[in-house]
Amino acid sequence: MSETQWNVENQEGKGSHVEIPEVLPLLPTRDIVIYPYMMLPLFVGRDVSIRAVEESLSRDRLIFLVAQKNSSEDNPTPDGIYRIGTVASIMRMLKLADGRVKVLVQGLSKGEVESYLRQRPFFEVKILKVMEPALQEASIEVEALMRNVKEKIEQILNLKNLPPEIVMVTDNISDPGVLADLVASNLRLKIEESQGILEIFDPVARLKKVNELLSRELELSTVQARIQNQAKEEMSKTQRDYFLREQLKQIHQELGEGDERSEEMHELKKQMEKAKMPPEVKREAEKQLKRLEQMHPESSEASLVRAYLDWLVDLPWSKKTKDNLNIQKAKGVLDEDHYNLEKVKERILEYLAVNKLRRKIKGPILCFVGPPGVGKTSLGKSIARALGRNFVRISLGGIRDEAEVRGHRRTYVGALPGRIIQGIKQAKSNNPVFMLDEIDKVGTDFRGDPSAALLEVLDPEQNHAFSDHYLNLPFDLSNVLFICTANLLDPVPPALADRMEVIQLSGYTNEEKLEIARKFLIPKQLEDNGISTSILEISNDAVLRIIAQYTKEAGLRNLEREIASICRKVARKIADGKKDLTRVTRANLHLFLGPPKFLPEAEQEQHEVGVATGLAWTSAGGEVLYVEASLSKGRGNLTLTGQLGEVMKESAQAAVSYARSHAKKLGIEEDFYQKLDIHIHVPAGAIPKDGPSAGITMAAALISALTRRAVSRDVAMTGEITLRGRVLPVGGLKEKCLAAFRAGIRRIVIPDRNQKDLEEIPKPLRRKLGLVSAKNMSDVLKVALLDKTKIRKKKSAGVFTSARKSKPTKGKRWRRREKPQEKVRRERVIPLRA
Repeated sequence: MSETQWNVENQEGKGSHVEIPEVLPLLPTRDIVIYPYMMLPLFVGRDVSIRAVEESLSRDRLIFLVAQKNSSEDNPTPDGIYRIGTVASIMRMLKLADGRVKVLVQGLSKGEVESYLRQRPFFEVKILKVMEPALQEASIEVEALMRNVKEKIEQILNLKNLPPEIVMVTDNISDPGVLADLVASNLRLKIEESQGILEIFDPVARLKKVNELLSRELELSTVQARIQNQAKEEMSKTQRDYFLREQLKQIHQELGEGDERSEEMHELKKQMEKAKMPPEVKREAEKQLKRLEQMHPESSEASLVRAYLDWLVDLPWSKKTKDNLNIQKAKGVLDEDHYNLEKVKERILEYLAVNKLRRKIKGPILCFVGPPGVGKTSLGKSIARALGRNFVRISLGGIRDEAEVRGHRRTYVGALPGRIIQGIKQAKSNNPVFMLDEIDKVGTDFRGDPSAALLEVLDPEQNHAFSDHYLNLPFDLSNVLFICTANLLDPVPPALADRMEVIQLSGYTNEEKLEIARKFLIPKQLEDNGISTSILEISNDAVLRIIAQYTKEAGLRNLEREIASICRKVARKIADGKKDLTRVTRANLHLFLGPPKFLPEAEQEQHEVGVATGLAWTSAGGEVLYVEASLSKGRGNLTLTGQLGEVMKESAQAAVSYARSHAKKLGIEEDFYQKLDIHIHVPAGAIPKDGPSAGITMAAALISALTRRAVSRDVAMTGEITLRGRVLPVGGLKEKCLAAFRAGIRRIVIPDRNQKDLEEIPKPLRRKLGLVSAKNMSDVLKVALLDKTKIRKKKSAGVFTSARKSKPTKGKRWRRREKPQEKVRRERVIPLRA
């Protein structure tokens, strides 16, 4: 909208020169209130408004302009339009290319809507002309009020640098009502305020209201002008401050007093003395302090040197915490926080014992390797609490820049020390327990290899003089107890893994999970959810069922989530006013957690030819793995299915080669590979599988198919096979034995060289399992394959009904018993590693 114009000549009788009819088309305006004698262009775009303009032009060019209450409303109703408006004359009209109409209007007089005659296709209203009370004679009070308003307008114009022509217009106005309308139209008022002024019919009262608004606007303009002047003076102020500061410095020198900068330097010297830096570090700090004294305080170099000195004085060069050397107390803290994990606890207590005897030893570099959720990170906090040391943890997951470890050089803008030095500063002592979490997730790209930078940090022979790029000074990390955590050791570079003392944390057994849930998880969740033991009881059978059928993990995170879910449902009941005791049992568990999420692998119903039971290791624990072998007439092709990895495929080929080379000994036709096609399949084909430990399982399934001797369903096996038939050791024995036990298999064939790993299996579980060691494949086949005579006896006794129990009638055949209904098996989605 263009700038408003005013026609104030002969304003006393302007409205009376034009005869205003009672019925006029109405045009609702947005964001503006039109006053009498006000001339301005309007852009009309709504169809209803354009029709109103056209109707006005077809009559006497008069139209009633009223503001609408909500400017965002496109189709206002009579309730959404104010009652008081202005009768205006359309001076000019222009149709625009986009369909809109531009009209130049001039206000004539005020009017009030009496009634709406029509709303479509345009608003037409019956109006009452508003006659303002005439001012007989201008009193001194009115004159003073008008003069006050004019003076304020001049002040605002001076502050906003507006043209002086507006002052000339106001000087020619003698009517207080017209002056009030003129000022109100030029102030940036809200639509409600402008409409309020229009609805005040008394000229003097209207001018008083405008005077109040003008005072507020003058105050705002004064503040705005002051802010602008301050911004302009900011540059010159910096220059002036410099000269004043130099003069003040000279005055202080003449008076023999120290200035603020001198006090700052003196404070830095005191902090350097208090930090008890090594001689080399102290020399560098004093050198940088002398440089800082000679620099101008506002220079960028001064701020960099000051930041560097702050880092030097804040680092704990000589501060250390006193170790808790009471071994029994430390053991109590470790047992209080974690169940089992004897290897880790024993190692920490050994470190304490040596420290107690020698007092000065280097901190060990430990690496906890285990599946997620077994307590690696929380174990670090517990160790720090047991030793009485500060604890710092940094996550290395996703770090790809070497500078994250070693820091940036000070030449770079925004340079900082690396995460190691930052952690030491955070710990406020030089002997904290420092946890490097997820060390197997460190990446590499064009910015360097962070794992290579960790070689110096985690080497006890080098870390006594660790040099960060930012400090460029040696810092002693030999007192730090570094603890690294990893899910797998394979991604860790060999040179880095060699520097760490690796402690394997295997998954928990169901009994161990039950104990941990009883001692730690359930009390913690009860406290977190505000529930007492008198309101909720969870039975041991219910916890075991949660472990077996609602979670599938080596750790405890999902178990804790399921327990928390039960607590939340009970908390909801309490909030509803039901405070009676809730008992969660095996029978009603599904009411809290829904149907089971994981069902155990369906066991074989009978001894089958060509199907052997293997064991696999996954990141979530052990798994039972079935291997199927079938033969068909062909030319000796070998087909392998089930999404097998390269190592597993090679194990299958080694099994076939073993069968071929020992065919005569096994009672197989020596040229079987020329007449038969062999197909080896491992079910659950959507899950990737790899590793050599399924070698003897594949060989047993294949030889079973070739000899037509069934494999015992009560035997599970694991081990790698060679071409000579030797059985080589494998890993993850504890998890595999747990998987077999959960599946109801009590006899397990393991490699002879794995007997050393039996100590890892809990004694109660070992007593329940029949572990058979095998040196070569013939030992495996003796246990796994059944004699054909035994199978016939079992079939005659179990599959067919006995003749003694029911006499056969003539012409009727023996009937087989119906097969038991097959158990439901859910698809697993955890990658396997045989």
